[in-house]
Amino acid sequence: MKNKSLIVGVSALVIAASFWTAKYFYKAEEVKTVAKQEAGVFVRPHSPRMGNENSKVVVVEFLDPECESCRAVYPEVKKLVNEFDVQLVVRYAPYHHNSVFAVKILHAALKQNKYWETLTVLFESQPEWGSHHNPQPEKIWEFLPSAGVDVERIRQEMNDPATFDLIELDKEDAAKLGVTGTPTFFVNGKMVREFGLDYLKEAIKAEVEANQ
Repeated sequence: MKNKSLIVGVSALVIAASFWTAKYFYKAEEVKTVAKQEAGVFVRPHSPRMGNENSKVVVVEFLDPECESCRAVYPEVKKLVNEFDVQLVVRYAPYHHNSVFAVKILHAALKQNKYWETLTVLFESQPEWGSHHNPQPEKIWEFLPSAGVDVERIRQEMNDPATFDLIELDKEDAAKLGVTGTPTFFVNGKMVREFGLDYLKEAIKAEVEANQ
């Protein structure tokens, strides 16, 4: 009887493992299918871009300006973009409580051609305005002048209904592509499934070499 129970238990574990493996690969194939059917799901006209616009390698990062990990990797991601002479495209996955507020400011800064300066300021000051224990998003206004932006113009333009539509589109695309956390990277449409700069660097290097 014990042996029979053991066999049944092992069989159940094997079935469960098979189910989750199948589910994972099904999801991966589903994402590939979406990507093939909707090439624009990776990059939208409103998406901020950095680097070589003629590069055959495009790195898409879904980020959250209130995400500590996004803040931590941001300087190194820029270095990789320069090192490999590729293009970086930013998309949003605003999962934190004050993320949409920050994204609206970023999009308004984009209209002033001050996007990257503003993103840098938001990340540098994130511990002040985005603390998980005591978030104070209004403090962003104290730091914005150092980005060289017209702060009053940002206040006026950040709540444009069109901006909210763009944020919703990014969130929809993130869901279609299986993005569940930030930062999430895609290199030429391929998700970097392991978190870490070394994995991102290897993915970029492989695509650069494949497209030489």
